[in-house]
Amino acid sequence: MVHNMRRLTRTVAVAVLATALALVSACSSDSDSDSGSGDGASLRKVTYLTSFGNFGRDSYAWVAKDKGFFKEAGFDVDIKPGQGTGGVIQTIVGGQADFGPIDLTGGILQLGGGDDKPKDFVAVAAIQQRTMAAIVTTQDKGIASPKDLEGKTLADTPFSVVRNLFPTYAKLAGIDNSKVKWVNGEAQTLMATLASGKVDGIGQFVVGAPTVRAVAKKEPVVLPYSNVMTDLYGNALITSKKLAKEEPEMVKRFTGALLKGLEYSLANPKEAGEILKKNVAEANPVSAAAELELMAGYVRSSNSGTAIGALDSGRVAKSIAILQGAGALKQNIAPEQVVDFNLAPKA
Repeated sequence: MVHNMRRLTRTVAVAVLATALALVSACSSDSDSDSGSGDGASLRKVTYLTSFGNFGRDSYAWVAKDKGFFKEAGFDVDIKPGQGTGGVIQTIVGGQADFGPIDLTGGILQLGGGDDKPKDFVAVAAIQQRTMAAIVTTQDKGIASPKDLEGKTLADTPFSVVRNLFPTYAKLAGIDNSKVKWVNGEAQTLMATLASGKVDGIGQFVVGAPTVRAVAKKEPVVLPYSNVMTDLYGNALITSKKLAKEEPEMVKRFTGALLKGLEYSLANPKEAGEILKKNVAEANPVSAAAELELMAGYVRSSNSGTAIGALDSGRVAKSIAILQGAGALKQNIAPEQVVDFNLAPKA
């Protein structure tokens, strides 16, 4: 009898201990999920899209992850390759990703297009203060000026801002848009397509020139859109309107960590290139570093003030006006429809 009582007491004690442990575990789990810091608490899982494949121009996200900037801000970030402005918008608005950079002009074109493309996104920081959109070709193609593009074949992804902005660029640069043929390409293979001679040029950012040189083994020729459209921003970080509205402080924390990665990458381009290579096997660290060195002048610009990431309402209004003047927008939009200025860094 005594033996049975002892066994019962032991059983009850074990059950009580198990219950207590379960309660402690549940409480700590609850507190972890509410925590926004990276001090050992569980981290908020976030999916981030690059702007376009995994090139040096996008390496700052990998740097923010590698150097612990995301973790310090309370995030566990899964970085995936984007497929251009339209693709990034579609994925974020569709809920499959939380953040990603798009060309801000491409975002304005989508918002003012008057069609049924996704529009529930908002910009929260500038990555580049000037557009880096360009047509890139090689010297052997005989293209030295925009007019030389007539009669030529260009490749890009259907969603790319370079391609979607081309009619406006053509109009301002004096090109007959109807005489330029576009074919579809993939972000990661565009440069190889150019190198193979199948096309005369590709949609690309100006910083892509070193990588084109490495892939094509030929001297690149760059036709920057900024030569004819001087007020346009480059890439801007976007999120969904839902996330911006419901969790503004979380958005600010993520933005701050990403911009810290951007600043570090510009100061240490070679290290950033190596970090990209460590995470993306096919990356070329030398080309990546060269891309970042070229990008520095676009991230910090004379008309951007001192803060990296700043967005100015007046400049966004100018961008909208340029596109309206070129007949690229079917409906009027205000800067506040494009950018959440409460969340964006101040100049």
